Amino acid sequence: MELLKTFIERKEDIWYAFIDHIYLSAVSILFAIVISVPLGILLTRYRKIAEPIIGVAAVIQTIPGLALLAFMLPLFGIGQEPAIIAFTLYALLPVLRNTYTGILGVDPSMIDAGKGMGMTSWQILFMVELPLSLPVIMAGIRTASVFTIGLAALAAFIGGGGLGELIVRGMSMNDDSLIMAGAIPAALLAILFDLAFRLLERTMTPRGLKV
Repeated sequence: MELLKTFIERKEDIWYAFIDHIYLSAVSILFAIVISVPLGILLTRYRKIAEPIIGVAAVIQTIPGLALLAFMLPLFGIGQEPAIIAFTLYALLPVLRNTYTGILGVDPSMIDAGKGMGMTSWQILFMVELPLSLPVIMAGIRTASVFTIGLAALAAFIGGGGLGELIVRGMSMNDDSLIMAGAIPAALLAILFDLAFRLLERTMTPRGLKV
C-alpha cells in the first residue's frame, strides 16, 4: 500500500523521470547502432584490425559506470550530454560484436550464389548478408538496450535526470517505496524496449527466413 501511495503522490515526478530515462536510453542506443553496425560490417572486410577494435570496446565495458561518468565531467560538464556519450560507449560492444559475428556466420555458399547471379558487393551485403545475420545483430541490439536502460539510472549522479534520481533520493531518505518507484518503471522500460526490438526484428526479417 505504501508503494501505491508513493506512485500516486509522486506520479508527476515519476512520469517526467520516466520520459528522461527513455530519452537517455533511446538516444544512446541509437548512436550505438549508428556507430557499431557500419563498423561491424567494415571489420568483416578488414579482419586483421577486427579483434583490436572489438577489444577496445570490450575494455570500455570493464570501466565502472560511475568512473566513466566522472571521466566525462571535466570534458563535457554535467547533464544529459556526458551521460549519453558514456552510455553510447557502453552499448557499443554487444552491437559491434554481434554484427561482426553475424555477418561472418553467413553461409559462404549463399554469398557465392549471389556472386553467381551477378550481384554486386553492395547487393550481396543488403540482400544476402544483412538479412541472414539480422537475428544475431538484433540480439546484440536487444542486449545493449536492456543493459543501457539499467545503466541510465547512473545519470542522476551527474545531473542527467532519469529514474535514477528517484532511486538516489530514496536511498538518501531510506525510503524503499521511492526506490521502487524508480526501479519498477526502469524494469518495465527494459521489457518494452526488448519487445519493441523483437517486433522490429520480425518486421524486418524476410518472410522466407521467418521461423
